Amino acid sequence: MSADARFMALALSLGARGLGRVWPNPAVGCVIVNAGRIVGRGATAPGGRPHAERVALDQAGERARGATAYVSLEPCAHTGRTPPCAEALAAAGIARVVTAIEDPDPRTAGRGHARLRAAGLKVTTGVLAAEAQSAHRGFFLRVNDGRPMLTLKLATSFDGRIATATGESRWITGGAARRLVHGERARHDAVLVGGGTARADDPALTVRGLGSRPQPVRIVVSRHLNLPRDSRLMGSAGEGPVWLVHDAAPGAVTSPEAWTGRGAELVAARAGRGGQLDPASVLAALAARGLTRVFCEGGGALAASFLQAGLVDELIGFTAGLALGAEGQPALGALGIEELSEAPRFALVETRAVGDDVLHRWRPVDG
Repeated sequence: MSADARFMALALSLGARGLGRVWPNPAVGCVIVNAGRIVGRGATAPGGRPHAERVALDQAGERARGATAYVSLEPCAHTGRTPPCAEALAAAGIARVVTAIEDPDPRTAGRGHARLRAAGLKVTTGVLAAEAQSAHRGFFLRVNDGRPMLTLKLATSFDGRIATATGESRWITGGAARRLVHGERARHDAVLVGGGTARADDPALTVRGLGSRPQPVRIVVSRHLNLPRDSRLMGSAGEGPVWLVHDAAPGAVTSPEAWTGRGAELVAARAGRGGQLDPASVLAALAARGLTRVFCEGGGALAASFLQAGLVDELIGFTAGLALGAEGQPALGALGIEELSEAPRFALVETRAVGDDVLHRWRPVDG
């Protein structure tokens, strides 16, 4: 591995620490190297400010003069709450900037690189570009497609069931798998479930066991908000944001103030076929509020709707070594598939044992 690739890999790993904490901004990492020695490291701070470049420059101080900066995304070229990072790098005396990939945000989109070159800095781009594309996928989807990245998690028995016929589901998978799920929640901006899951399981959807950290946004999709108001979710609204996605049609929700008065934010989406909320409209509404990465934990009907619409960007399965039989509740609702060619296809990217369960991670074959 070349020196450029090695330092860029470090920048990407630094940026990954911000996943789930920096939306609507991308989780960027920056490493400043002078004469072969690292003099500054930075990652986008929680809440999105300051940017990774500013953090690394502050750490480097005067040692930034004549150094090379490795940044996992093109430095911004626009003035927002802070001045452009491209200008900050030039003002600090950085001699060379190495980036992984261009920022698709139209306020930057090549302008950051152009500003650096105009200021006399040497610029190298495309180092570990594929890795950066994957790392920033949620941000890129929000900018380019108007939706966040969606990860769908399914925890099932060996025969694909999520509960017994009576609805008992705690716990199909073991403690190690559940701890890993909390880690995945923490790496996403939001955790999402359908109204059926919210009613049946009464989940809190919080991140637990990982120390003190900001909680992800907790979202329930329910067309008419026919949800219990004394749920664990509403009872813990003070611990982290609660968003309720509902039908935008007039009169679809009665007494919306009953929810907003308890600390929830209402998010309107369009109804689609079959009277259910349109999955693309749901994700567009979430992206409009800044979300870049959403972790969906079911239920079956909601999961099926996202799969049908081709909106699942990553599929994470946890399979336990028990069988519940045909009378158990299936992991997915109806997909309306008559031929195998119609089924959504995913490619395996990871599989490993997690305690007594098996983790398998998949991505769309065309993604």
